[in-house]
Amino acid sequence: MNTIPEREFDYADADFARVKAIIYRKAGINLGDSKKQLVYSRLARRLRVLQLDNFDEYLAYLDHNKNEQQEFINALTTNLTAFFREAHHFSTLADYARNRKAAAGKLRVWCAASSTGEEPYSIAMTLVEAYGSYSPPVEIIASDIDSSVLEFAAQGIYSLDRLDALSLEQKKHFFLRGKGRNNGSAKVIDKLRQLVDFRQINLLDRDWRLGAGFDVIFCRNVMIYFDKPTQLQLLERMVRLLKPEGLYIAGHSESFSNASHLVKLVAKTTYKLIDNHAGERQ
Repeated sequence: MNTIPEREFDYADADFARVKAIIYRKAGINLGDSKKQLVYSRLARRLRVLQLDNFDEYLAYLDHNKNEQQEFINALTTNLTAFFREAHHFSTLADYARNRKAAAGKLRVWCAASSTGEEPYSIAMTLVEAYGSYSPPVEIIASDIDSSVLEFAAQGIYSLDRLDALSLEQKKHFFLRGKGRNNGSAKVIDKLRQLVDFRQINLLDRDWRLGAGFDVIFCRNVMIYFDKPTQLQLLERMVRLLKPEGLYIAGHSESFSNASHLVKLVAKTTYKLIDNHAGERQ
């Protein structure tokens, strides 16, 4: 007969309810009841670090400590990513860049959930290849709410197994293989890292400080963590930042059939905005 292992810390339904309310208020994340054990396992680490005895003490501490509020968000956000994940989106980006008129100025891309950096670096590699230059006319902004993954991403160092989706040419042109104590890892070359501007942005913030005029927005597998009203609100704000022919690229599990007044589907999980929303500032 299976038994549930005894927990190190008392963890009541009321504690989980408070956590759900806090993460929804601070980050818009809508945790389902199935996440109760995941919440416990991730926040238990914080109790150990802080040497607290129970969740009630932790949540009281959280109320008055801004640094811990960031640790709380970091602990509860999910950072599943990979290089060239959903590869068709990068083919779409490459075609968009090649067909774009040079007179249009810099191609601006916002990666709205950069996680540990694989997605924005995949964007950068795609654009370097599309333009045939290590200094393409592009601006890539990569943002995330999680400060720890942004620090990791900015360093651009990955274990070799995380590069499995890349071609041999891409590994050769865009990474330096580690030696000695760095054996088993690879580092993004400086020319590629310099193309990406990493910023911490909470999508619930009133001002993202980005300005309008984006050609492409990648916001993949992010909306699934928000409830429907929040999804619609964020989508509306984002499409206002796109140029008239700009693209909004969503994740494989996301659909905006309820937002036909904002966007239209033009390719697999790729959308264009309805004309009357083009180019407005947030």
